[in-house]
Amino acid sequence: MNKQNYSQIPTWCSGCGIYAVSFALKQALKELGIKSKNVVVSYDIGCSGNMVNILDVCGIETLHGRSIPVACGIKAARNDLTVLAQAGDGGLLNEGLNHFIHAIERNDPITLFVNNNNVFGLTAGQQSSATPKGVLPRAAQKANSFEPLSIVDLAVVTQANFIARVHENNIEQIKEVLKKAIRFDGFAVVEIIQPCKIWAKDFPNKKYRSVDRPFSDRLKIIGQENLLGILYSNEGGG
Repeated sequence: MNKQNYSQIPTWCSGCGIYAVSFALKQALKELGIKSKNVVVSYDIGCSGNMVNILDVCGIETLHGRSIPVACGIKAARNDLTVLAQAGDGGLLNEGLNHFIHAIERNDPITLFVNNNNVFGLTAGQQSSATPKGVLPRAAQKANSFEPLSIVDLAVVTQANFIARVHENNIEQIKEVLKKAIRFDGFAVVEIIQPCKIWAKDFPNKKYRSVDRPFSDRLKIIGQENLLGILYSNEGGG
């Protein structure tokens, strides 16, 4: 993993956190010493899924919300490969929620990283199931009246054995967490807080803090949406 493919020019908005995330992922794979030909990333449809054009690994752009089952199928057929699934909050928590739950229950040995920008960013900012309650998305006529679904909380109650959350502003933390997630033997979930700079720029800011160590009891994570780092890790556990 020596380079990114710049024959394709990134089409992301200026200041988007995906620039930092793609760099951190590239560095993680490089430091792990995994050859590009041995890495497959299945991408969701969305802004962050455009990483398929610049990351120098085997990449598949899937249907909306379907990156997880494609990744699971690849891993089942070729267990020797390092397989990651990319998803956005829209694709994961709307169309793809069932795949998320069942992959955790099966403990499929893939890494899922979720670019959470709180909206459907590619299609002009419609609210997703991660949109905070009470905010007015730019593509909506009224404020969101529903409580948002939490990626981390859903992973907890479905009994995921590796759960992490990172923020786009900390490239080093993203890289180190992704390295551990990729090496984890089982299903690993990494939520990446990546607020949309265009369609969610009016949403309230949240203050985050990093944990010193993972929780020993995953249930204690529930409701703590401001925590960053590896929140739970139990390799081979139940």
